[in-house]
Amino acid sequence: MLDARRRQPFVAWRTSVPAVHPVCPNHPSPLASGARGPGRRGAGEDPGKGAQVRDRGLAGHRLRTALSALGVAIGVAAVILLTSLGEGTREYITAQFSQFGTSIIAVNPGKVETLGSMSGVLGGTTHKLTIDDAEALRQLPGVKHLVSFVMGQARVEGGGRGRSVFVFGVSHEAPATWSFGVGQGSFLPAIDPRRQGSHAVLGPKLARELFDGTSPLGKRVRIGGRSFLVIGVMESKGQMVGFDFDDTAYVPVASAMALFRVDELTEIDVLARSAEAIPAVVDGMRQILSERHRGEEDFTITTQQEMLDTFGRVISIVTVAVSGIAGISLLVGAIGILTIMWISVHERTNEIGVLRALGETPAGVARLFLIEAILIAAVGGVMGIAAGFGVGGLIRLVAPALPLSTPASAVVAALAMSAVVGAASGYLPARRAAGLDPVDALRAE
Repeated sequence: MLDARRRQPFVAWRTSVPAVHPVCPNHPSPLASGARGPGRRGAGEDPGKGAQVRDRGLAGHRLRTALSALGVAIGVAAVILLTSLGEGTREYITAQFSQFGTSIIAVNPGKVETLGSMSGVLGGTTHKLTIDDAEALRQLPGVKHLVSFVMGQARVEGGGRGRSVFVFGVSHEAPATWSFGVGQGSFLPAIDPRRQGSHAVLGPKLARELFDGTSPLGKRVRIGGRSFLVIGVMESKGQMVGFDFDDTAYVPVASAMALFRVDELTEIDVLARSAEAIPAVVDGMRQILSERHRGEEDFTITTQQEMLDTFGRVISIVTVAVSGIAGISLLVGAIGILTIMWISVHERTNEIGVLRALGETPAGVARLFLIEAILIAAVGGVMGIAAGFGVGGLIRLVAPALPLSTPASAVVAALAMSAVVGAASGYLPARRAAGLDPVDALRAE
């Protein structure tokens, strides 16, 4: 009798089914109440019935559902925060460099090779960058302004006080080249850059610290033991990547070279007339300096855009790597969803049998469990996005200097990632549910 029922499951079962459900006595038997078998109107044509089963599965195990969604939420929140930090850092660095203009070209001694070393450090020959090199570059038609630049640290004394700061040895075109403004007085006079001078310009913070808020114009300061006359105070420029431009002093480049006992420039900064002129200016600079250095390209020319691109690549790599580590939380969440869905299939075996008996197809059963997994992950994704924005807001309140910027693409990607996690973790349980034998499912305890 049992074998006959297995060979003709639905016909035999319908003829012998009691008036009540064999597993749930409080519910009428679906076939005894007039429901029809496969191929006729049943659950396969009533999506509301499948939705009710799915909703009961989610509501019946609230704690397990919440914990699985929480695992996804933590992963999404971590990815959102780290992406926001990476994007904010990129925007911050771009803004910091852009305050100097967008058409600056820098020349440094030494050639950066593919391995990242400077020729000369490993035994090669490196010609020094000199003031004469800088003046030769000034003759290029696309050059608008040029600065010969030397930097070092020295003690600055004035007003009965003293402090160690960075001292910039520059030519008179530094404000125009770097987009700096003079707040009081004037900048260094236009003299032959090869000549030493006795004038100095102070940063606003340095002037304030030395002279206690009074005007330093016309007063003497000692820089590295040498006397200079203060003729100007710069406008506040703030910090760039941790370097405070307000706490500096500016002296003629030849004076700084004598002060620091060097015979070469740290850098030559060239301001092109326009962004379109930069390629021609770079080619001209390379040709002139190579001729002056005996045909050797023992120098490095870097445009501002190249510097920004380099920073952007580094930050992108770091962001992706750290976000990948945070993505481990998403993997944990996916395993949690897979586990509860697998258990859910086992606990709801008789419901699956009822759905199959009412005409639901295996694909329909699989779809129900797959949608359930995607819903859990999607809820976790929304929770994670909300948590990410919430924590980000708290960070802005506690540490306003920390750059955070959440791109819209990161939010969209987080939601898509949540859906993918749900679909991936629900696939195997859905297949298992679809493969259950209807009769065995109905008899399951």
